[in-house]
Amino acid sequence: MRSKERTDIYTRVTNEIVAAIEAGAGSWTMPWHHDGSATSRPINAGTGKAYRGSNILSLWIAAQAAGYSSGRWASYRQWQALGAQVRKGEQATTIVFWKVNDRGEDADDRDSEQEGRGRARMFARGYSVFNEAQVEGYAPPTIDLLSDDARMRNADIFWGNLGIECRHGGNEAYYIPSEDRVQMPPFAQFREPAAYYGTLFHEGLHATGAASRCDRDLSGRFGSDRYAAEEAIADLGAALVMADLGIAHHPRPDHAAYIASWLRVLKADARAIFTLASKAQAAADWMHTQQPEQLSVAA
Repeated sequence: MRSKERTDIYTRVTNEIVAAIEAGAGSWTMPWHHDGSATSRPINAGTGKAYRGSNILSLWIAAQAAGYSSGRWASYRQWQALGAQVRKGEQATTIVFWKVNDRGEDADDRDSEQEGRGRARMFARGYSVFNEAQVEGYAPPTIDLLSDDARMRNADIFWGNLGIECRHGGNEAYYIPSEDRVQMPPFAQFREPAAYYGTLFHEGLHATGAASRCDRDLSGRFGSDRYAAEEAIADLGAALVMADLGIAHHPRPDHAAYIASWLRVLKADARAIFTLASKAQAAADWMHTQQPEQLSVAA
């Protein structure tokens, strides 16, 4: 793919995400906030694999805008192979497909370009997908739903397997890098369980930045773009984990302080969201690798 075509894809995806952030800024609703339903876990209907990184953001935005109730997506040909047909006039959603050009291998779960001697070079191309709601003749598989109590138990087990110290007390939630621990208000201070777990995993995502985990730069001062970027990584990463656990991830009023920085960073660099999404996905992946076995989630 030509450089201009790649740039167009980066710009198109970034513009969609910027527009979604601007639209929700008044209520602090970001494109990665969700209700924990099936649309929160976008999967490919043909392969059964989950979409990753920035593609999840793109599919979340499209599902919210169109009011889709399904998280299943696939290309035109994949739907045909499943015996379904995309209805005439339906608009596709563009996601990014990553390609390795030195070996000719596809790598659709990468969210960053790697260039340089001795390393694989990644390049992006646009890929069109359609939601289950846009097709006819498809019979989705039956999936058992988990109760709310089961989801909360799964969240507790998931957190316990991370090995991140957490103390409860006070009225504020934060991660202390020098002590490598999370501080949380008591559970009873939260208006609902989802608010508690969303905050817990947000702070836990900050903890994945420690050198012994994902080794991100946590030195940014409050008010800086680096600090705001880390907040975006933590909240997006928490959204990914909460989606996997089938728990809603709600807006946080304190993020009003970061929205301007997020928009400034994304508008200045069309590739910034891919970097942020890649780091958030890596952090969520780290959390999943700490689990002894796959936890069940609601569909």
